Amino acid sequence: MTYKEFIAQIENFEANYCGDISESTYFSFPMQPVLDAETRLSAAEKSIAYFSMEYGLAPSIYNFFHLNRPMTEKNKFFKHQVFSNYWISDYVFKINIHKMLDIPIYSGGLGVLAGDTVKSIADQGLSAVALGILWNKGYFKQNFWYKYGQVPEELSWDPHSYPGLIPLKNRIRMTTKQGDLVLRLWKYYVYSHDKKHVVPLVLMDSNLSDNSEHFRKLTDQLYRSDEVFWRILQRSILGIGGMKALEDLKLNIDCYHLNEGHAAFALVEKYVQLADKSRMAFEKKKFVYTCHTPVAAGHDRFQTAELRAIFPEKYVEAAEEFGKETEDSKDVNLTYLCLDNCRHVNAVAQKHGEIMRLQFPDFAKRIDAITNGVHTHTWVSEPFAQLFDKHESVFGDWRADPNRLQEAGKLIKNDEFRRDVFHAHQVNKRHLLNFVKPWKLQEDVLTVCWARRITNYKRPSLLFHHVEELLHIVGQTGPLQIIIAGKSHPMDSAGASHIQNIMEHVDRLNRSYKQVKVLVLENYDTYFGKLLTNCVDIWLNNPLPPFEASGTSGMKAILNGVLQLSTLDGWVVEAEHDDIGWIFGWRHKGPEIGDEWELRLDEDSKALYGSLKEAAELYYRTNKNGVVDIHSPWIDKMIHCIARAGFFNTHRMVQEYKAKMWA
Repeated sequence: MTYKEFIAQIENFEANYCGDISESTYFSFPMQPVLDAETRLSAAEKSIAYFSMEYGLAPSIYNFFHLNRPMTEKNKFFKHQVFSNYWISDYVFKINIHKMLDIPIYSGGLGVLAGDTVKSIADQGLSAVALGILWNKGYFKQNFWYKYGQVPEELSWDPHSYPGLIPLKNRIRMTTKQGDLVLRLWKYYVYSHDKKHVVPLVLMDSNLSDNSEHFRKLTDQLYRSDEVFWRILQRSILGIGGMKALEDLKLNIDCYHLNEGHAAFALVEKYVQLADKSRMAFEKKKFVYTCHTPVAAGHDRFQTAELRAIFPEKYVEAAEEFGKETEDSKDVNLTYLCLDNCRHVNAVAQKHGEIMRLQFPDFAKRIDAITNGVHTHTWVSEPFAQLFDKHESVFGDWRADPNRLQEAGKLIKNDEFRRDVFHAHQVNKRHLLNFVKPWKLQEDVLTVCWARRITNYKRPSLLFHHVEELLHIVGQTGPLQIIIAGKSHPMDSAGASHIQNIMEHVDRLNRSYKQVKVLVLENYDTYFGKLLTNCVDIWLNNPLPPFEASGTSGMKAILNGVLQLSTLDGWVVEAEHDDIGWIFGWRHKGPEIGDEWELRLDEDSKALYGSLKEAAELYYRTNKNGVVDIHSPWIDKMIHCIARAGFFNTHRMVQEYKAKMWA
């Protein structure tokens, strides 16, 4: 593709984008990788299309595009409130961060993983295009009200002035019984860490005057689930619209990767497109599928009558042919549609592979497991990057190959490295404490964080299940600082009740602020995700086994030497014997998966408190008011964390996808 051909596809280029895009630069980044990627995708080279409902790209902390014009206020970061057991600071202060709003097309871990995956595809110079949806209202803005917990608020942002995001002239049409649904295409380019390669991200948007009012709102809010009509059409936009977008852009795709069942209708669209339906057996070999959860809510089923009210008959017939589990079934199962028709299927951790084979025994022999990772360049802190550079003789070019961090174990007896590791962590920790300075957290006090999506099986309030026991431990070992963050889906009443429960516990701890400080942060996002995973002493992870398919926040933490306090689930199962912290609680065994609503709070909170006491005792033996014992087992654990981060990264994960799924 030439530069002239590139700018010719941009809507209103001269009026809106000529100051940000030139023959040499794309929003301050090199232009040539963009042209090269577009050329490869339209050539005979085999390319990958990666479908995901959400993408957490974290541009506020990695590969920040620049605008040559003022940024609209809508795209700037909003203030964060804190709910703590130090009321006076809550009333007087907010956390103010002057930065760009993360492109709000994600809700949590699934989206962040998709973003990390695309970045590592770019890092490895593979020819690929990503497909998603431009969510005009994002997910939601989170507010806390005492006695009410989480109060969702509509998020407003401006795609037309967001750095790096461009609207195309292309329009695609989907046929429905309510009339044509018109989608505009946008592009955002995901650059490699060295700026030599890109992966285009194509986003679909229904907010057009061509559409009726209810169609215009389809791409407003991510995961709107109050009406089945919305759920079906949002998934259809991703799957059917995504396939139509690839055709309209004339891209040569050899492999379609469906990241979760949300994109399952891509298979239906491929079948409808075929003039010769007998070719479908061949075309299905181009599809691969990744399943991300054993939780029931993550597996969509739609009644055929619901589909028939929306789509022409040829789409309903195709959905029934490929998505019905039994001949007399009255619904279409999107998970089954993917399992039964994709060439390769994978779970996202080895334990999840075991669980997935129990859930879907008819497909057990076909289910592989490729453990998730995180994008090293996004999530490593600057002090630890400098540490790895300083010890280049061991780590080599770890930026080109993050797997080299596995060599950290060779330095475990090196006193200089041990001192450097703890020093780098303390630099990070001071950075965090500066953000929350009004709440008077202290550098040499043990700091624990729980931060992720707030939902029932993740048991967000487990740490407060017996507050008296928590206070007893603190009295025996030393003070404790706790940070909590995360959003609950607006329709998840159980998740919302956990937030309210946490806030009530925090309120009761007001008189104990000198012993236990608790901060609950609003609007957890990728910016705060990096800040917290970089900077706390212990990362708490306590899902009910075996319902955490993988989890990735802990992987970000170990990359920065942060110890784990975790139940045995997801990725942690693969690090059980690696001395990266403390593992506690109930363990899943046997052929029965269990009940995700049987939370085992009494037994697992008791186990959690026992491990927390052990961790606190070791911390205060290691760090006595700033005097550090560099030979402490705590620092052994920090080094083991870094070594395991050499495996739990998307660089390795993408290499496995390339070999096992895309080849």
